[in-house]
Amino acid sequence: MTSPLDGAVAIVTGSAMNIGREICRQLAAMGARVVTHAASNLAGAEETAALIRADGGAAATWIGDLTDPDGARALVGAALDAFGGLHILVNNAAICGNDALGEMSLETFQAIMRTNVEAPMLCAQAAAPHMAAAGWGRIVNLGGLSAHRGVTGRVHVAASKMALVGMTRALAAELADDKITANIVVPGLIDTVRGAAAGKIPHGGHPNLLDRDGTPAEVAHVVTSLCHPHAAYTTGQTIHVNGGGYLN
Repeated sequence: MTSPLDGAVAIVTGSAMNIGREICRQLAAMGARVVTHAASNLAGAEETAALIRADGGAAATWIGDLTDPDGARALVGAALDAFGGLHILVNNAAICGNDALGEMSLETFQAIMRTNVEAPMLCAQAAAPHMAAAGWGRIVNLGGLSAHRGVTGRVHVAASKMALVGMTRALAAELADDKITANIVVPGLIDTVRGAAAGKIPHGGHPNLLDRDGTPAEVAHVVTSLCHPHAAYTTGQTIHVNGGGYLN
């Protein structure tokens, strides 16, 4: 049986663990060849690639800073060198913070904006021409619930993730003629290493209708479904995965 993403090449940023790793594994299970990435966690990104290969898939790894235009271009170049093309970009890499407004430095604010907004733009900018050349493409960004709920201590994160919503819609409009879709998936409270480090209340501890944390696999399922060829009519959308913790 032919897999839906046979022949496709995907990049997943921030894929050394958690949601990013699960997205990589699900894309590979659908037939895609995957480039894993981390800013510095080489061992984690290589472990993700090794898991894909152990399951019979194809994977490569690139490590580096995506806030640098040269870095974004190099990441895309790694996909081209390894697999000869590019069809899917998942912008999962992000940094978080918990700083009261009065104690927040401009440097901290700008660092979060660079990673959470500028890097996805640079990656999309580098990737889009190759998707257009391939005849289709999928861009999926990962958002943040704090941008939609409003949470104390997260002015910087909320600003960055709401900017990403606007960017996603603009990408959808600008790239539609090239058959490239762009959507944003917003996870709620997910059982991850980052969530545990934040005391499992990264979005303020709001309950959800299902009374449990989500899993990385549940978020990845939505992300990868947007990468499916059958998702060609879905673009510019904000899709929440939060167990009913935020009703959009």
